[in-house]
Amino acid sequence: MPLGVICNVLAVAAGGILGARMGNRLSPEFREKLNQVFGICSVGIGISSVMLMKNMPAVILALILGTVTGILIRLGNGISKGGRKLAGLFPGGSDNNSNGLLVTAIVLFCASGTGIYGSIVSGMSGDHSILIAKSILDLFTAMIFACSLGMAVSAIALPQLVIFLALFLCAKLLYPLTTPVMVDDFKACGGLIMIATGFRIAKMKDFPVADMIPAMILVWPLSWAWTYWIIPML
Repeated sequence: MPLGVICNVLAVAAGGILGARMGNRLSPEFREKLNQVFGICSVGIGISSVMLMKNMPAVILALILGTVTGILIRLGNGISKGGRKLAGLFPGGSDNNSNGLLVTAIVLFCASGTGIYGSIVSGMSGDHSILIAKSILDLFTAMIFACSLGMAVSAIALPQLVIFLALFLCAKLLYPLTTPVMVDDFKACGGLIMIATGFRIAKMKDFPVADMIPAMILVWPLSWAWTYWIIPML
């Protein structure tokens, strides 16, 4: 059962409703400080995943090649364009003053490295802890966005459900083809992306998180090749 996915979707919907009712009662200073806490929480989750790493060279290579691939195919820009199109479907999404903020919310909730990584881990191993932890963060993040954007934030939960559920189901089909080492290296790669996400949320460093997403695909064959081809030659 996709418990983590359901939990995350409900958190975004609930946070959007609560934030819309609160309006602009939260001060900019309060929002900024809360975002810093969200960032360090993401870093902490990422570190716990990185500790599972088995083949460091394979994971590092996957992260570098994946990011290069993302930049070359302009994945980050593509995700942002998709977010803008989706934003136009929501109330206020065509307003230039709120469009940029709504696009940011859509990308954060639907296409973040943490969400993609958490959905795949949940589908593969039944470990919902990453998505549940993300749900706690998303509840308050959605509240902050909804203070400015209103109920449109709650509507983001619908495309989020479709995307995360698809990743969950695909991961279940792929899991029998993997090995424990490949799974641990995948988690470590996702953990590094989560650390980058945390720094970005806290506005400490603007990492190209969306462009790093292909690394979570490349890490599978690279981990397998390192285990069965490279290590025996060393």
